[in-house]
Amino acid sequence: MLELIKPLKLKSGDLVATVSLSWGGAGDAETRWRYDLGKKRLEELFDLQVIEMPNTLIGREFLYHHPEKRAQDLMDAFRNPDIKAIFSCIGGEESVRMLPYIDFDVIRKNPKIFIGYSDTTVSHYICLKSGLSSFYGPSVLAELAENVQIFPYTVKWLRKVLFSDTPAGLIEPSTTWTSERIPWLIENRDKEKTMFPNTGPIVLQGKGKVKGRLIGGCMEVLEMLKDTKLWPDKSTFDSVILFLETSENMPSPAYVEYWLRNYGSSGILQRINGLIWSKPYNEKYFEEYQKLIKKIVTDELGLTNLPIIYNMNFGHTEPMMILPFGCMAEMNCDDASFSLLEGAVV
Repeated sequence: MLELIKPLKLKSGDLVATVSLSWGGAGDAETRWRYDLGKKRLEELFDLQVIEMPNTLIGREFLYHHPEKRAQDLMDAFRNPDIKAIFSCIGGEESVRMLPYIDFDVIRKNPKIFIGYSDTTVSHYICLKSGLSSFYGPSVLAELAENVQIFPYTVKWLRKVLFSDTPAGLIEPSTTWTSERIPWLIENRDKEKTMFPNTGPIVLQGKGKVKGRLIGGCMEVLEMLKDTKLWPDKSTFDSVILFLETSENMPSPAYVEYWLRNYGSSGILQRINGLIWSKPYNEKYFEEYQKLIKKIVTDELGLTNLPIIYNMNFGHTEPMMILPFGCMAEMNCDDASFSLLEGAVV
């Protein structure tokens, strides 16, 4: 059974830290404005005090060569009792290089909110191994520093999930979505992204309601974690709702098929209570991913009763909901809905 420590909720005036755990662009001259904007919004919209750890803004060249410094920032942020939450600046592609420098006891003894997505999946599994519930959600650069304003949908779920200990309840789908990538140039900061109507969640199979605690992440990053000490014991997947998404790299259906087949071959899909899948980036392979999910789960594995809901608002499309690891959630296949049944913080 997946049971994790819930961190304390955020409140007005709390001190929070930002960390660069993979790509270090927050500190580079050409993208520093983007970090400053995300920081300002955390301070003004959410009334938080934001500080950087010593290496947060040191730049990508240094951070690439010093994963131990990234890990040190993460450890020190957890150690500091005045810091109430840790926000990842951005993902990247090699957070896993921090692994030799992680002290899991530090996290276990100092539980607090940690949030991010994409390559930050690595750090979520560091928290998972430490017994702490963390939050799959926006990063400082890629969502909080959104052009013009943070999407109201994202703001809503940040408030409901991180600032309140009551259950968030029904997570309504966003009415619109975008994956547009406007170059991160300061002269573009007021350019609005093109938004598209969202068709909402799609039930690929299943009937009625099913409950389970949440675990998952970005598929490409999860592949980096297999056979490391971060990869959970198979029993961790018993009766969970597994959430999966793909990144802006838009992996081909062939690779996603290989990866998903591995979850079946290893027995993980046979253990879970349900599967939720995000909207693919730019909706590329939108139909192809659905077909391969059905091919593997239904045709190859014969898991015809496993509930699967597709096209959900988390991961690399915007805006996004917040998914708390270990939180009890519910899928309702009769109306294609998804709910958080308990508070994710205390």
